[in-house]
Amino acid sequence: MSPLPTPGVAKRDPVVHFFLIAGLLYLGWYLLYEFVLHPHGTLDRAVIDNLMLLSGGVLETLGYSLLPEPQFDSNRYIGIQGGSHLWIGDPCNGVSLFAVYLIFLAAYPGPWRHKLWFGGLGLISIHLINVLRIVVLVIVARYDYELLTFNHDYTFYVVVYGWVFLLWAIWVKRFAPTTLKARPA
Repeated sequence: MSPLPTPGVAKRDPVVHFFLIAGLLYLGWYLLYEFVLHPHGTLDRAVIDNLMLLSGGVLETLGYSLLPEPQFDSNRYIGIQGGSHLWIGDPCNGVSLFAVYLIFLAAYPGPWRHKLWFGGLGLISIHLINVLRIVVLVIVARYDYELLTFNHDYTFYVVVYGWVFLLWAIWVKRFAPTTLKARPA
């Protein structure tokens, strides 16, 4: 069994440094989200409102008529005529995925001037992938409700997380330093 790394190793070893920074950033995000942002609800509400607006717009552009929203919980349900409503909950709005994406970007080496625009572009693209996910799930629910659960639980996890992984791969390949060298002691 190898000994635990000393604090000096964390500063010198780029892999340990990455995991240390990413872990601390994730802990900070978790505490901020769970104890401040999520209970307040403003961030989740804003993202869901935008998802509803964009998804509804795409569905109407494709020629579908939206179902009226139920009176008991407005602006979290979306559906098309002939189908049923889908509810968009906080876990499905993509906020936690935004955080994980940005934490990886912040913790991984590379120039901050590129991290800023690549982070913003990545957030927008992840949000738009989520819009397309909702559109397709609404259409699936209209034509074959039995396929909804499988697509929600499996297909779109692969698509959405695959997209985030592709963004990370692009970052590492195009913008991160080509060699990660251990720092001198």
